[in-house]
Amino acid sequence: MQKNELIIMYGQEWTVMTKQLLQLAGLDKMIPRADTLIGIKPNLLGQVLSSEGATTHPEVVAGLIEYLQENGFHNIVLLEGSWVGDLTEESVRYCGYDRICSRYGVPFWDMQKEPSAAVDCAGLTLNVCKRALDIEFLINVPVLKGHCQTGITCALKNMKGLIPNAEKRRFHRMGLHEPIGHLSAGLHQDFILVDSICGDLAFEDGGNPVQQDRLIAAADPVLCDSYGCRVIGIDPESVGYIRSAAQLGLGSMDLDRAMLREYSFRPGQEPDRLPPDRKPEEAAGGYRHMMQLREMAEEVDSCSACYAYLIPALDMLRRDGLLDRLDTKVCIGQGHRNKKGKLGVGNCTRLFEHTLAGCPPTENQMYEFLKEYIKTELFQE
Repeated sequence: MQKNELIIMYGQEWTVMTKQLLQLAGLDKMIPRADTLIGIKPNLLGQVLSSEGATTHPEVVAGLIEYLQENGFHNIVLLEGSWVGDLTEESVRYCGYDRICSRYGVPFWDMQKEPSAAVDCAGLTLNVCKRALDIEFLINVPVLKGHCQTGITCALKNMKGLIPNAEKRRFHRMGLHEPIGHLSAGLHQDFILVDSICGDLAFEDGGNPVQQDRLIAAADPVLCDSYGCRVIGIDPESVGYIRSAAQLGLGSMDLDRAMLREYSFRPGQEPDRLPPDRKPEEAAGGYRHMMQLREMAEEVDSCSACYAYLIPALDMLRRDGLLDRLDTKVCIGQGHRNKKGKLGVGNCTRLFEHTLAGCPPTENQMYEFLKEYIKTELFQE
């Protein structure tokens, strides 16, 4: 598979479809030796089923493992670290990855339990989980979905699961985009298999899945994410970490020069090649809707989980007809520590007049807290 190539396949039998796609990509020819230590990195941000549009479908990872083992590769591990606020081991069980590991005899490395090492990532020193650095061939299996802070999360941002929790918090204090852009310089992605089956195109923690029945193979994470932006309906130039990674020479954003090969999966038969002039479906509505909700938050350096819970909570208030009654923005994030204000969620706003404790508080806790605040303010009026 070439760096400037993207192979897309549409269908609904995800395990078999994955194997067909990997055969078209020639993944077996890209791995240097039969005993190469291969790492598979899914997205298991928390206890959310893949059908909700937030985590990697286990059927896709099953197809990937079957393909590798059938081609003589058996030195395989899965590795991941869930986001701050969730335990990886619980996410593994909830999402069915314990059964995947048992079925195929593949160990799971929990990055939340690993020590870290400082790594020079193209001039920026970042802390990376040590065992992730032992991987000789890294296969990234992200979910293509929206993100309430960066607009999109796919190949580049999925690498955050291979850094410790303390570093994830520091990424947000650093502005998120620059360290994400640099991270792939220290953690090289050798192959990308994107789960674009039913990603939530607005929120990274799922809940609003959009059925697309698509898998994408790529060798360039920057090109992959640029294409993902087009699918979601946003401009890749508007995503700081994609620009940063491109400027560092970690890949290309030039979709005009990309080779797109699209196929329709046919069970038991060769896949149908689709016409080369097909354009990816755009689904910008969810993204624009999320941006409107963001206007009600005063976010400064918040962790992904905390902010990702707030946006759906605000959406629940909107559906209840209460969001317009909110008389102030909701403050959230590490930038509000040791400061005072009117309304905030999370431990970082503990000095605020109205605050909800938690690191992070859950989506429902935020919703109930904000609903009670609105009703109390209305009563006082």
